[in-house]
Amino acid sequence: MPAVENWTARFQLTYNWQQHPAYGAAYSGPHSVIPGREKMYTFSTTAFLGFRPWQGGEFYFNPEVVQGVPFSTDLVGLGGFTNGEITRASGPTPKVYRQRLFLRHTWNQGGGAERIDADLNQLAGSIDKNRFVLTAGNFSTLDVFDRNSYAKDPRTQFMNWGNWTYAAYDYAADARGFGWGIAAELYRDDWVLRAGRMSGPKEPNMLPVDLALGRHYGDQAELEHAHTLGGQPGKVRILGWRNRARLASFKDALDWLDRHPGPYLDPIALYEARNTDKIKYGLGINLEQAIGSDAGLFLRAMKADGRTETHAFTEADGSLSAGLSVKGSSWGRAMDAVGLSLMRNTISDDRRRFLEAGGISFFLGDGALRYRPEAIFEGYYSLSAGRGIWLTADYQRIQNPAYNADRGRVNIYAFRLHAEF
Repeated sequence: MPAVENWTARFQLTYNWQQHPAYGAAYSGPHSVIPGREKMYTFSTTAFLGFRPWQGGEFYFNPEVVQGVPFSTDLVGLGGFTNGEITRASGPTPKVYRQRLFLRHTWNQGGGAERIDADLNQLAGSIDKNRFVLTAGNFSTLDVFDRNSYAKDPRTQFMNWGNWTYAAYDYAADARGFGWGIAAELYRDDWVLRAGRMSGPKEPNMLPVDLALGRHYGDQAELEHAHTLGGQPGKVRILGWRNRARLASFKDALDWLDRHPGPYLDPIALYEARNTDKIKYGLGINLEQAIGSDAGLFLRAMKADGRTETHAFTEADGSLSAGLSVKGSSWGRAMDAVGLSLMRNTISDDRRRFLEAGGISFFLGDGALRYRPEAIFEGYYSLSAGRGIWLTADYQRIQNPAYNADRGRVNIYAFRLHAEF
């Protein structure tokens, strides 16, 4: 591998198969996970192409082919969905789309050189410890914000949505998780300050993007500090976000339901309540801490205001996830990994009252609700099967799916094949 790369062409493919047995449910609604036994799958293959157009500059293009079918015919019935790849899949027919198209420029500002290894959307080379980085174009908010060494990539680590970012982080994006925007990062010794503005969807959780970034947008700011604890490295990140979009408040939607009593099979009350632009916001903390050369702990916690419907991610107004990741060096399998985690998702009083009244939102709607927080366990073993190939067995247990004590527990068994080359 050259010390400095001027171009890159890398590829990945991931197949994720999941199944849940039949489980108990006192009743089901139009947006419930089917209580009978069923299975789902996703497949994706992506090209990561890039080059240096000038010194300090990097340009990347990622075309991707995806296919997949979720549980219950549609993606409904959970706050913490079980497969991070399902956001991009839209049926059994493979579809090609542009995942990313963006420019990154780095202004080096001293403080000593750091080695950058070649990776997906990363050219090998060196950068200054103190630097200013600007990213602009079509990418994901999560490419820049909310990084974590132990729980970030659903293709190689934990699969559940609440483990690859905060479940309550309603980050602006299209239905596949990407958008257009700009993000800036300022690195100073052990500190990093990030800020960015991204486009959201024209309609909540839909694919067409709203490019009127002066009126509708998702803003985020994050402060990161690296530290050493007990001789081991760690990081703390504080993230705040604020979205402005045409959204329905749950109070307005509940008023509409009161005026129009009856059973509902779609989110008509939310459609009718999207009458003005609304502000949605949240604040979270992200921790990672090594506890040895081959093990680390992580924790994420976030609280959102919860007054309006979901803009672009999942339906959670509070989220907590914590876990452990261990590499297999101690049993002679250095490229293997084990992960264990617990998650707890909650919803606001406004969202709860809307669902209790029989309201249907984008992902949730059992027809009624006996509220309890959604509690999830996830554990996986990732086995290295050769250079650039991993096989993963994963188990998830979901108590109170969609925050409903009248449904569940749901057991999810999964197998994943991932390759990079």
